Amino acid sequence: MRVLISTYGTRGDVQPFVALAKALKARGHVVALCTPTGFRGMVERHGIPYAHMDNAVLELTEAVLRAPTRTEQRRLFKGFGAIVRAGMEDEWRAARELEPDVLVYHSKALGSHHIAEKLGAVELLAMPLPLTRTREFPVPMVPGFRLGGWLNALSYQLLSLANAVWAGATNDFRVKTLGLAPRSRFADPMKKADGSAVPALYAYSEHLLPRPADWPPQAQVTGCWFLDEAHLWTPPAGLQAFLEAGPPPVYVGFGSMGAAHAASRAATVLKAVALTGERAVLASGWGGLKADALPPSIFMLESAPHDGLFPRMSTVVHHGGAGSTMAGLRAGKPTVICPFLGDQPFWGHIVQRAGVGPQPVPQKSLTAERLAEAIRSARSPAVVARAAALGERIRAEDGAARAVQLIEQAHSERHTRRAST
Repeated sequence: MRVLISTYGTRGDVQPFVALAKALKARGHVVALCTPTGFRGMVERHGIPYAHMDNAVLELTEAVLRAPTRTEQRRLFKGFGAIVRAGMEDEWRAARELEPDVLVYHSKALGSHHIAEKLGAVELLAMPLPLTRTREFPVPMVPGFRLGGWLNALSYQLLSLANAVWAGATNDFRVKTLGLAPRSRFADPMKKADGSAVPALYAYSEHLLPRPADWPPQAQVTGCWFLDEAHLWTPPAGLQAFLEAGPPPVYVGFGSMGAAHAASRAATVLKAVALTGERAVLASGWGGLKADALPPSIFMLESAPHDGLFPRMSTVVHHGGAGSTMAGLRAGKPTVICPFLGDQPFWGHIVQRAGVGPQPVPQKSLTAERLAEAIRSARSPAVVARAAALGERIRAEDGAARAVQLIEQAHSERHTRRAST
């Protein structure tokens, strides 16, 4: 097979696809990964051919996430249309160079769905969160979790509404670049132009969120696609000394979230940790935490690979991104989620439901007292035991290998159908 993988966003949107690309390459398939140039080094470091996507996508994403106010975020967001349109051209250029017979893509890579139609190629949506309609839980971007079956299913209409935001750009791409007919502004991104379902691969563990019984066979949960880099990372001397100086600390980091109010948020976190009497490692990320004076019980770093750092922690506290959530649970650590937006509250509820963490603490209501209580709850023997057991089950999975198997199956079925017509 010749497989083109396309994705963009933050590191959590790219890293799993590098793992998938490696698994495909190991099986002898020709593969390329189309993603912003800011991640080119990571892609090529793992021996994966890189396909160009302009870094403006990543730079504007970072700018929006770092914006100090919602007004500034909205102003910056207005520039996404032109950049997204240019990104589709990058996807098309990569497709013409590789001539793929399979396209695997993140939902943010808006061109691939249409390119697959143009080429008559196999397409598979690939995501670390579920987007296929079900009555068992709402679309992950909905804040409420217990809506009931009918409303849960109805909530997936939001995908079509979200798709409408980019309809002008995608139809311009379809007509002017691909020579295809335009689609309805509210076309369901989970359906092809002929009305059939887009096959989907969901890169999370069924041990955390079981596959819904009402899903069609085109939607499969593979397990996570972990890009193991622990062997490439040695803790800096200061961190190593801190880890050896006492019991395993609590990890607190909010990834690419929340550059605004970074100092006050860090003060809240420091007070919460002090209330628990725990030691802690704080990760500043893209600026979500900022502190100048730290007590001896706290160590701050910018970032570290989760698979290298999390096993050394006692508990992980983070924003609830899918990648961070699965990495913490894979390490067998109790998890406290302090969500900002998007699917983060969803994963907070899932973690609580699985008994491997307390009720999520939303950033808008984050206080030192609430965070301290959440950390104490996460450290209870029952939660610690459940998290350790879940970690064992997740580590036994090989999500990337399962995804490769399903991609090969989809390609084989397409070849068989064509041969019989």
